[in-house]
This record gives sequence, structure tokens and C-alpha cells, in this order.
Amino acid sequence: MYVKTFASAVQGVDARTITVEVNAGALAPMGGNAYHLVGLPDNAIKEGYHRIEAALKNTGYKIPRLKITINLAPADIRKEGSAYDLPIAMGLMAATNQLEANTISELVFMGELALDGTLRPIKGALPIAIQARKEGFRALILPKENAREAAIVSDLEVFGFESLEDVLQHINGHEISQPVFVDTREEFAHARNIYSVDFSDVKGQENIKRALEIAAAGGHNVILIGPPGAGKTMLARRLPTILPPLNLHEALETTKIHSVAGILPSDSSLITTRPFRSPHHTVSDVALVGGGSDPQPGEISLAHNGVLFLDELPEFKRTVLEVLRQPMEERKVTISRARVTVDYPSGFMLVASMNPCPCGYYNHPDKECVCAPGVVSRYLNRISGPLLDRIDLHVEVTPVSYEQLSSQDRPSETSEDITRRVVTAREIQVDRFKEQNSIYCNAQMPSNMVREVCVLDNVGRLLLKTAMERLQLSARAYDRILKVARTIADLAGADNIDHTHLAEAIHFRSLDREGWAG
Repeated sequence: MYVKTFASAVQGVDARTITVEVNAGALAPMGGNAYHLVGLPDNAIKEGYHRIEAALKNTGYKIPRLKITINLAPADIRKEGSAYDLPIAMGLMAATNQLEANTISELVFMGELALDGTLRPIKGALPIAIQARKEGFRALILPKENAREAAIVSDLEVFGFESLEDVLQHINGHEISQPVFVDTREEFAHARNIYSVDFSDVKGQENIKRALEIAAAGGHNVILIGPPGAGKTMLARRLPTILPPLNLHEALETTKIHSVAGILPSDSSLITTRPFRSPHHTVSDVALVGGGSDPQPGEISLAHNGVLFLDELPEFKRTVLEVLRQPMEERKVTISRARVTVDYPSGFMLVASMNPCPCGYYNHPDKECVCAPGVVSRYLNRISGPLLDRIDLHVEVTPVSYEQLSSQDRPSETSEDITRRVVTAREIQVDRFKEQNSIYCNAQMPSNMVREVCVLDNVGRLLLKTAMERLQLSARAYDRILKVARTIADLAGADNIDHTHLAEAIHFRSLDREGWAG
């Protein structure tokens, strides 16, 4: 008997429907090979036959000794992973007359089977559900752990089961289960923008908090330079709390990436806060940008719509840092393999931190740097000029005094207060760039647009000329200063950039000053 069931293959952050064709023919000869699996399956799928056979036997069913051929169509696309166990098992049941074939014709199945028939969770349930709805399937059946994640897709029934026995009981009508329901908008509104940290926890550091507010308002990348213990990591971890809250489209886009990577929490159906990713400095270039024989999203894609924090930037391998350059410009990363090319979004804000020198105390107000002559320059030169060119704000972080830490007189500003100003500034930029398809904030402006948007008066031009000459700022600092000044003006609600906005922007270009590192 010939039957078809349906599964799905995840490619990038999207899915593609796979037809599982099962043909059970005449009795297989004694000792002969009765089972053939074709359609470019990987080893995990080939080994699935033994899992399926044991699961069916332990559930009270069996695979008759027939000549069975299974084709995963389209046959020219490589299929990977163990999630095809369930659709193959359902096809085998129908092809051997242990299940009515017409009961599974409008369903998509995905799930890995344990030997006792238990269903184990899969990766990519959300894009699979989106594709199932797009192609008009009635329902999606998958492991219980993935049900809430898939159920945020409307107009598609999603059933989550714990075992193969539960699936068969439901299909045969012996035990009808109700589809999982998730009110996406209510859940999004309920959990939106809830963080465990807040800027009100930070004592002192008003200058650095101001720099991070500017970075959030304009989407600027930022690097924090300061001695150990000055609070660089603490401040960076609080940056997502002052970014504009995710909208529903961004939340779904972010959830898809985390779903494909298999790191979405089991009790969560939707990511409602800005991601914050902080890979260790020993990370490989593949782990950072994504890839592998079975391409998976890397840290820069997991940070999409959020913050990528690189602590101790000079300690990262130079090759790892260099692969960041193109994704930072294009806001996506393309991974090419012999058989497949996938795109992962990577629209992140880069926040980096570093000590000013190997000992950590160069320019420290109290402690003396013990590094030999030239060491500070060599330490800074571990970061390439093209990468620094993509970082708009260079912020020196100084230690907090005891008086500031112990002061109870003036409460620190909360993240909610700062976010209101950031959102207002972003709204100004959205209106400014409404005619542009790929520009949403000041940091994304190309050089030709900077000349149009960041117009200076005579006083501003003279100030910038003087600053570049006296502070010996590099040429690459010119556009960056103008972009940051435009953001500062937006925060102030000013139509034009004045000299105070420009002066503050110049202040945040420490690493462009000649002689900064000795």
C-alpha cells in the first residue's frame, strides 16, 4: 500500500514541507533487506528505523515483514536530524493497514522517538508551524515541549503529545485532545520588556549612562574602555533595558532564530525582551557568525534585535573579529555550502569592553600602569582599524568612588525613565527615514546622507575643525561624530545640531585621538 505523510525541513530561519512517501509491497524474502530509505537522509534519519521499530513494538504495534520503501521528497534536498521519526512511523502504520491513511492526509508530524515511544522535543517548531499554515494544513502534531512555541501561529491547530501512543489514540479517535491555544498578543503584552536588571542599580557613572542612552537612541555601536572592576560589564548588561521595546514582528523574528537554534526555553512561547548575547573570548568564528556542516545560527544571529557584548575585546582572535565586519554592515550573514545557502538575520548592536592595557591601569586616576613602553599601543592594535571604524562611541569608564557607592541621597534614574527619552528620539528618526527602505536609525546612515541630515552652522564647523586639529582626531571620526551629534540633538528635541551637541559627540571619540595609547 502506498501512503503519504508530511514533515518539514528547516533551512535558515524558514521551513520547507517534506513529503514522506511510504510504499509497502509484497512479503520480504527471509534474510533479505526489507527496508529502503531514500531521498538524501543523513545518518540520524537512517538510524531512526531502529528507534521506530522499537517504539512501535513497545507501544503494542509492529512492522510486518514487507518490502518497504520510504522516500523523502523532494529527493534532491538533504534531510537532517531525528525529527523525522514520527512522520515515518505514521506513514509505516498507514501503509501496513494499522492506521487509516485518510486520517493523516492534512496533518504535519514532527518528533524524535525514544525506544519506549516517548516523544522528544525538536528544533525549529515555530518556522515549521508557519510553513504548515502557509501551505494550508489543518494541524501540526509534535512533542508536548514544543507545543506552546508552535501555537503562537494562528489559524493552525497545534497538538502536543508526550508519546507515540498518545498520538495514535488521538488519530484513531479513541482519545480526542484539544489543540494548544496561546493568545499571542496577550502573552506578548504581559511579558513585554520585563528585565531582571535596571539602570537604577548603578551608582555614579552618569557619563557612561549618558553614553549608553545616546547609543540606544541612535543604534550606535559602543566600546567601553576602563580598568578592571570599573563596571563595564554591569553597564553593558543593562543596555537592553533602555532599548525601545520589541514590537510583535521583531519578537516573532527573534523567536524563530532561537527556535531554530533549539535554545528557546520549554516554558516560553515567545521572546518578549531584547536578546543579550555575551560569547566568551575563546569563541570560534563559526560559533560567532554561524555555520557548520548542518548550518546553525551563530551568536550574531542570536543577538538579532538585541545586543552582542564582547567582553575583553582584544583577547578575541583577530580572525573572529574580522568576520564581524560584513554582517555589521549588511545586518545579515550568508552561509554557503555545496548544497545549500542560507541567510540568517544579524541586526544587532555591538557593545565591546576592554582594559586600556594588559595590566589594566593605563590612565587610572590612582594606580600606576606597569606596562612596558609600546605595550599599550600593541594591545590596542589587536583591534583592527576597519572594526573600530564601525564603532561610533568610545567611552572611558572610570572607577566609582566610595562616596558615590554609599550615597543614599539621590536615587539613580530607572531604565523606564531613560527608555521614554530613547523611544522619543527613535520616533524622530523613523519619521526622518520613512522614505528609506533599509535605514531606521542614525547609525545606519551612509556618508552621502550624513551630509544632508547632519548640517552644521558656522560655529559648529569651526568647532569640529578645531577639535580635529587640536585633538588630532582621525579622518574616520568625522562621520561618526556627526551621526552621534545628530542623535544627541534628537534626544534634546532639536531640529538642528548646535555646538553643544557637537562638543558632546567629540568627547566620545577617545580612541581616535593621536597618542591616546602612549
